[in-house]
Amino acid sequence: MHSTNYFNTLILVSPDCLVNVGTVPQKPGTIAAIQYDILSERPYQMTSDDLLIMAEARRKGVKHEKLAEFEKAYFSRPHACLRASPLVRSYGWGIHHDTSGRIALVGCETEEYARLVGDPRVRKVSGMRSSRA
Repeated sequence: MHSTNYFNTLILVSPDCLVNVGTVPQKPGTIAAIQYDILSERPYQMTSDDLLIMAEARRKGVKHEKLAEFEKAYFSRPHACLRASPLVRSYGWGIHHDTSGRIALVGCETEEYARLVGDPRVRKVSGMRSSRA
């Protein structure tokens, strides 16, 4: 199984993100909106892998009884981690992975984001750019 989980890490907002505050995605049904809905309801209750499978299953309408089979097939090949999430790239959200790998959204304008950025014990990785440099 290919995992996208990080531990004790902050995925920083992409350097070319056009917003400077965490912004709620407005277009229903998009990956950004689905990921936002799931994460905003469950901070620090799931891992990156959990979020990716839940979002993709919701987007594709996978029924609960088929979820285990879908997950096995989904993770049989590598997938982009949350550094490529539109939440990081376009909507101003950092994603914090705690020491257990559970994740939460952190708006780039918040004191919590600034605290995590300044904490030398927290690993920082940059979100992927939306355009080539």
